[in-house]
Amino acid sequence: MTLPGGEISKRELHFIWIVDCSGSMRDDGKIQSLNYAIREAIPHMQREAESNFQANLLVSALKFSTGAHWIIPPTDVNSFKWIDVEAKGHTDLGQALVLLSEILHIPPMTNRGLPPVLVLLSDGQPTDNFEDGLNKLLQEPWGKKAIRISIAIGEDANMKVLQQFIGSDERSPLLARNPEALSNYIRWVSTVVQSASARPRSQQKNDELHDSNVEIPKPPEMISTATDVW
Repeated sequence: MTLPGGEISKRELHFIWIVDCSGSMRDDGKIQSLNYAIREAIPHMQREAESNFQANLLVSALKFSTGAHWIIPPTDVNSFKWIDVEAKGHTDLGQALVLLSEILHIPPMTNRGLPPVLVLLSDGQPTDNFEDGLNKLLQEPWGKKAIRISIAIGEDANMKVLQQFIGSDERSPLLARNPEALSNYIRWVSTVVQSASARPRSQQKNDELHDSNVEIPKPPEMISTATDVW
């Protein structure tokens, strides 16, 4: 949409980190690697957003362990600062998805926004009712149309659950076996996926879409010589 005088009206694009902070994330420095990777990706995310004339990027973060809590509300990307998280407790992913569904409701979301980007990072498997939480998320139009990405932190992550969260046969969970791979995947989703999500192939409004009308490029292949493997 172009306003009088030629100025482009930007549409809201919500980018939401959903972070596993359960006790197992203490092992092998996984939680420290996650904190570092997201902090390191922020400047790249901000530069990518500057070149995007269609979207106003808002970043937020939700953590889950025993229960789930918002740690960062929707914040303009240029003001976004990561708050380091600590690991303890269970893996209440279902509760996290219920909280997520509430913020994706209309309101507070608008009808005019772009499909939100939801990035789930986890190293284990849910300890609560994941299916009910996912169903609640998918009942919301923006939950259903969201670009859902999942990153497995280590070999013990439940890949079936992470695939269910994605909800598309066209994409699979990204498996980060070491800190280097985790940093690379987080930077990729912060920049490439962010950019693609702001440029949908069409502006059609169709609640029956099984996925958003956004084409996501293939993720980078992680070829690493690192000896430390999760």
